[in-house]
Amino acid sequence: VQLQASGGGLAQAGGSLRLSCAASGRTFGTYGMGWFRQAPGKEREFVAGMTFSSSRPYYSDSVKGRFTISRDNAKNTIYLQMNSLGPEDTAVYYCAANMRGGSIWRRSAYAYWGEGTLVTVSS
Repeated sequence: VQLQASGGGLAQAGGSLRLSCAASGRTFGTYGMGWFRQAPGKEREFVAGMTFSSSRPYYSDSVKGRFTISRDNAKNTIYLQMNSLGPEDTAVYYCAANMRGGSIWRRSAYAYWGEGTLVTVSS
C-alpha cells in the first residue's frame, strides 16, 4: 500500500486547510485509515481516524469539533478538513493505513505511512 498526502501549506489562525491522502496498491481489506501529526520536538500523535466498515470517525480531543475526516471510496482517498486552525496545529501531518484492526487511535495499529505534509499556522 502506498499513501500520498497532500494539501499542506501555510494558513492564518482561524483559517482552514484540507488535506488529502490517496491510497494505491493492495488496498483491498483496509480496516481503516487515519491522520497523525508531529510537531517539532514532540512525538507523533493521533489526530483523526476512520474505520471503513462503519465509516465511524474518531478524533483526538484537541481537534474534535474543528477537524473532519472523510473518505471517497471511488478515489481511494481520505480527507482531513481542518477549520479554526491555531498555531498549535502546526505540524507535519501523516496519513496511515490500518490493515489488521485494533484501536484506530494507536500508532502501532498502522502498517503503512505516507511521507507527510507540512501544515504551518501563523498567529
